[in-house]
Amino acid sequence: MGAGVMARGKGGGGRRRSRAGHKPMSEINVTPFVDVMLVLLIIFMVAAPLLTVGVPIELPKTAAPPLPTEQEEPLTIALTAEGQVVIQKTEIPMQELVPKLRAIAGERSSKKVFLRADGAVRYETVMQVMGALNAGGFNDVGLVTESGGPTLDGPEE
Repeated sequence: MGAGVMARGKGGGGRRRSRAGHKPMSEINVTPFVDVMLVLLIIFMVAAPLLTVGVPIELPKTAAPPLPTEQEEPLTIALTAEGQVVIQKTEIPMQELVPKLRAIAGERSSKKVFLRADGAVRYETVMQVMGALNAGGFNDVGLVTESGGPTLDGPEE
């Protein structure tokens, strides 16, 4: 009495796989996201230097480290080589400086101001503007310079 042998197909039993074993993909493709972030990074890197006040001034060089930045946009006063006074981007006459500063001080929470003076401006003029800043209500004055100047710490051995 012989035993009968039944041949089975390749799939092995009665179960059939749908779509030849493909499962739904549960991973997120982050490549487009990374591409967009890199493009935005490049845009901000190019645009950031353009956001500074655009008054052409030859700043004196010092070895002092830069000041930390604040949350509110700092008030910037610029003295050009021609003797013009510029608040942010607006040129004003020297006689109107104190009243204008008092009006600005009333609107701002910070009393910090950055003074950018061309290296060719006389010391007397810089001190007059600093006095006007104090009279206008700004007593925290930061003098803006460029780095890379002499350290004045004596001869190197």
